[in-house]
Amino acid sequence: MRNPLAKKVVGIQPSGIRKFFDIVSEMPDAISLGVGEPDFDTPWRIREEGIYTLEKGKTFYTSNSGLKELKVEICKYLKRKVNVEYNFNNEVIVTVGGSEGIDIALRAMLDPGDEVLIPQPSYVSYLPCTILADGVPVTIPLQEKNEFKLTAEELEAAITPRTKVLVMPFPNNPTGSIMTKEDLQPIVNLVKKYDLFVISDEIYSELSYQGEHVSIASFEGMKERTILINGFSKGFAMTGWRLGYACGPKEIIEQMVKIHQFAIMCAPTNSQYAAVEALRNCEREVQEMREAYNQRRRFLMNEFKRLHIQCFEPFGAFYVFPCIKEFGMTSEEFAMRFLEEEKVAVVPGTAFGDCGEGFLRISYAYSIEELKVAFERLERFITRLRAEK
Repeated sequence: MRNPLAKKVVGIQPSGIRKFFDIVSEMPDAISLGVGEPDFDTPWRIREEGIYTLEKGKTFYTSNSGLKELKVEICKYLKRKVNVEYNFNNEVIVTVGGSEGIDIALRAMLDPGDEVLIPQPSYVSYLPCTILADGVPVTIPLQEKNEFKLTAEELEAAITPRTKVLVMPFPNNPTGSIMTKEDLQPIVNLVKKYDLFVISDEIYSELSYQGEHVSIASFEGMKERTILINGFSKGFAMTGWRLGYACGPKEIIEQMVKIHQFAIMCAPTNSQYAAVEALRNCEREVQEMREAYNQRRRFLMNEFKRLHIQCFEPFGAFYVFPCIKEFGMTSEEFAMRFLEEEKVAVVPGTAFGDCGEGFLRISYAYSIEELKVAFERLERFITRLRAEK
């Protein structure tokens, strides 16, 4: 019988995040600090709007690119937040989560053999989506000494004549690193110099704790070169609603709509109506969630200091990325032993690229009470490990 499977799909490894999530789901009394999902319920006014649209029978297809009212609100939101103006009619597409936006952007932009620069550690989807789009992923290992920011030197060293797209994953999952305006300017200069395009994943833009988030699309001449990816999962606690969006040059968005049209048709209708309410009236709820995350972030940084565990201070998203190299084991070994011995799940840094070896991703999208219990268990665990040395 002929092999029914595509080689490029078979060669892709499953997500390293889900492995530990699946184990902990079968383990009584375990605490999971591994999944990047807000512990807050979706704000009530958003849920109420979703319920209302169902009651009123607003369950039909929207246009392929999304509900007009939502696209208009997205444009207003981006003008307000990052000072970039988009035309709702042909520069915006509403997607099934930010992940779909990444996928169809790459498929719309890449020809076979085109290279995509992917700074790592970073979100698990960039590399496999590049492969599925027949592109060639080229990873750029980011350095802890640089707070896991992308430097101009690292970028320029990775550029070749085949380079077409640079992924900018900031605020970063898993490190929590951000890029300031001063950090971005030399990157912008190189993007223009080498005639590159950028996919800027800004899904954590609402979760920045050191001033306002800065979009690379806001720099002069960059809107024409950038696909801005964002959505509602993280900042608005709407993970299960599966709603994101992409904004960019008309000629790229048109091709993304074409792929979306044949693969998806349109994003969930009631989710789109609910998102209109989110953008119009939920700034206070988003601010409250951001303040709660920041409180947890500060708590974890104090705990790492108390436990003498090295961890640079992250200023974005809801993750910390502590270094565990002192214990002389791989990230996966540490995470597995911690889970087995203390029933706490964290994610090995290698789930986000080889350069994540020696680090762990710990999510603080959990209550202070859960974090306190988890860190009591972590203290017990590392005390034993240090005694073993």
